[in-house]
Amino acid sequence: MPFDTLGLTPALAQAAAASGFAAPTAIQAAAIPAILQGRDLRGSAQTGSGKTAAFSLPLLQRLAAEPASSASRRLRALVLVPTRELAAQVGETLEDFARHLPERLKIVVAVGGISINPQMMRLRGGADIVVATPGRLLDLVEHNALALDAVSTLVLDEADRLFDLGFAEELQRILALLPARRQNLLFSATFPIAIQALADDMLHDPALVDVQGEPGTRPDIVQRAIEVDAARRTQLLRQLLKDNEGTWDRVLVFVATQHAAQTVAEKLYRNGIYAVPFHGDIAQGTRRDILAQFKQSRWDVVIATDLAARGLDIAQLPVVINYDLPRSPTDYIHRIGRTGRAGASGLAISFVSPATEAHFRLIEKRQGQRVPRERIAGFEPTEAAPAVVDTSGNGGIKGARPSKKDKLRAAAALAAQAGGGEDAD
Repeated sequence: MPFDTLGLTPALAQAAAASGFAAPTAIQAAAIPAILQGRDLRGSAQTGSGKTAAFSLPLLQRLAAEPASSASRRLRALVLVPTRELAAQVGETLEDFARHLPERLKIVVAVGGISINPQMMRLRGGADIVVATPGRLLDLVEHNALALDAVSTLVLDEADRLFDLGFAEELQRILALLPARRQNLLFSATFPIAIQALADDMLHDPALVDVQGEPGTRPDIVQRAIEVDAARRTQLLRQLLKDNEGTWDRVLVFVATQHAAQTVAEKLYRNGIYAVPFHGDIAQGTRRDILAQFKQSRWDVVIATDLAARGLDIAQLPVVINYDLPRSPTDYIHRIGRTGRAGASGLAISFVSPATEAHFRLIEKRQGQRVPRERIAGFEPTEAAPAVVDTSGNGGIKGARPSKKDKLRAAAALAAQAGGGEDAD
């Protein structure tokens, strides 16, 4: 099925082909016609399935069909994302597609962590599309750098994260500034039940697109689970990197904390492995450089927090390793989705200690897949499983007792189920 059969103009169909899409993916084939019709949409598909193009192509076509009426553009489309890295990536995709249009559209990326002044300067004269993180968008509104009263299309990319408690208050403030009548497009790899209720509350007669269970849509990711004592994970990681030196040109390793990212990266670097930490306390410019260099294989290993779990597109990344298990099964899906993208195959390895075995079984149950346990010679676990089973849902990642954030999340989920989707904060 060629792209032009979905209703795209020849220019944008050519843009899709130039970006490497030989044919529409399942999410693109289902979403693009509905978006061109002006419908609200909630789209769910596996990571690496082309969701960004699924909303970018029809969004650009609708805007190009209605050119800005004056030299001073009023913002017509807003794309909200949870991380700075994803904002930059979505902005690049929109710019790449927009170059094929006969009329130039002004696209501005606005994120925190860097000076606001260049972004305010860029917004002089308005913009057609703004791609932003919620906090920086509100900063720009408060500085009168842009207004949201003319937005006709709102896109939430990684929507489940934006409805989570970390962004819920900012999102509600933004929604209050938008016109009541607008097109709402929500995309994510995962929509937990409680989040679905919150999301659907803002949609009007939406097209509901879920292609995750369709044949051929699951990414080709081999999952492995290696049993190891927590204290020996760094040694095991170093051994795996050494054993696969000729085949793993780049490795993304996920840890639970910024401190762990720093510590593990330093230990690997001291042992001759080009490893670098990646987390929220690192300056935005440095983070951008790390990702660019990692994509060019100038770093062998990036040790990252869940900051890198969402939206990042690193082509041909061969392996992801869960040094620490993620806090939730949803985060597990996003983490391993950094490999096996765009039809490529990938490998996801998880380190499972006796203390985190119960949590990994929960992850297996939620994804409906059993991962056989392995043991590596010389690294067989000797620790005993904890006597008290952790029922907090965090798998012991941050201790047996649930954190305040865990309690708030649980309360929000219960409130959503009991109260018909009202946001709890």
